[in-house]
Amino acid sequence: MTAGARPAIGLALACMLSACDSQDGSGPSGAAARRPQVSVVTLHPQSVTITAELPGRTTASLVAEVRPQVGGIIQTRLFQEGGEVKEGDALYRIDPASYQAASDSALAALQKAQAAVPSAQAKVERYQGLIKQNAVSKQDLDDAVASLAQARADVASAKATVETARINLDYTTIRAPISGRVDKSTLTPGALVTASQETALTTIRKIDPINVDVTQSSTNLLNLRQAIAAGRIKISGANISVKLKLENGTIYPLAGKLEFAESSVSETTGTYSVRAEFPNPDRLLLPGMYVRALIEEGVADNSFLVPQRAVSRNTKGEPTALFVNGDGKVEERVLTIGQSVGNSWLTSGGVADNDRIIVEGSQLVRPGQAADAVEAIIDETTGEVRERRQGSIPAHEHMRTARNSANGPSADGPAAAAKD
Repeated sequence: MTAGARPAIGLALACMLSACDSQDGSGPSGAAARRPQVSVVTLHPQSVTITAELPGRTTASLVAEVRPQVGGIIQTRLFQEGGEVKEGDALYRIDPASYQAASDSALAALQKAQAAVPSAQAKVERYQGLIKQNAVSKQDLDDAVASLAQARADVASAKATVETARINLDYTTIRAPISGRVDKSTLTPGALVTASQETALTTIRKIDPINVDVTQSSTNLLNLRQAIAAGRIKISGANISVKLKLENGTIYPLAGKLEFAESSVSETTGTYSVRAEFPNPDRLLLPGMYVRALIEEGVADNSFLVPQRAVSRNTKGEPTALFVNGDGKVEERVLTIGQSVGNSWLTSGGVADNDRIIVEGSQLVRPGQAADAVEAIIDETTGEVRERRQGSIPAHEHMRTARNSANGPSADGPAAAAKD
């Protein structure tokens, strides 16, 4: 090997060693290349509406089973099955012939009783004049007075019989006791029915407004009342608004109102019932539908919402999350979480204003490690990362933003920002 070739070989070896140092990360450029990038969400306090999502079913606000009050043969059905009826509408007609005859007989008996009254009245008046002349005995006058009283009693009894016959005759036309939607008829014309039979002819349900009966656990009730007593939650007010999520996941367009909550808890299930009332002008809601009621229970001021995707559990079962601090280092904290609000946790401890919580890439880092933070936006409906801002957020930039948000705008204005 010549003397001139040796320096060239040494230079080549030096270049190879330098390249290896850069690839294994021992040099400054390798350390920067190995710094992982994570997506973060900056947390800020806010007023959070506490909403309980409770399962339940719709029920009619009024239900009436239609039964005959007199016996006979059904002549006609007078309503359209499945249609709307109003209170007092005729639904069925029972053969009225026998009841019409009973009514006519009662009217004849009344006329007979009324015809006996004038004769008895005249006899009493005549005896009252004759007794002054001692032409009749006192006993005869008493008998005449008793006969008049009997005639008047017969008239009263006959009037009652006429009224009973009239009522029974009216009962041959079966009318709707309430307004609402009528079900199918269980019997057809020609069927024999009896008074107050067990089988209902049809059922009417009032579904505007419609009720929603939901169940709430007693544990959630205790937690809510303790939070209100401690001042962590402010109650929404006397008129509590209720929304409804239907079986297909859509939200019912009309809001309801809370009617009442039971005053006792079931010993078997540990729950109590809550009823809400919803307007239903389009008859979209039908009795028996499975729904979920969204009840606004109160408002938590100065609270933090932490994305659920950012929270995990440590070996002790405590909820934890990873943060990127002001120095650009990853740190792990134990959180105090409450109930879920959408795809987030309501958090009351372990977080502060302007904290940057890692929502994506947590598996690439560990506590104490430096990381580049990229601001992300979470889709509230799915809980997934919707978009990321281009470029990372240096640690000193985050610290300056935190100082400005805490101390207010700088007195030097834009010039000071440009100087920094």
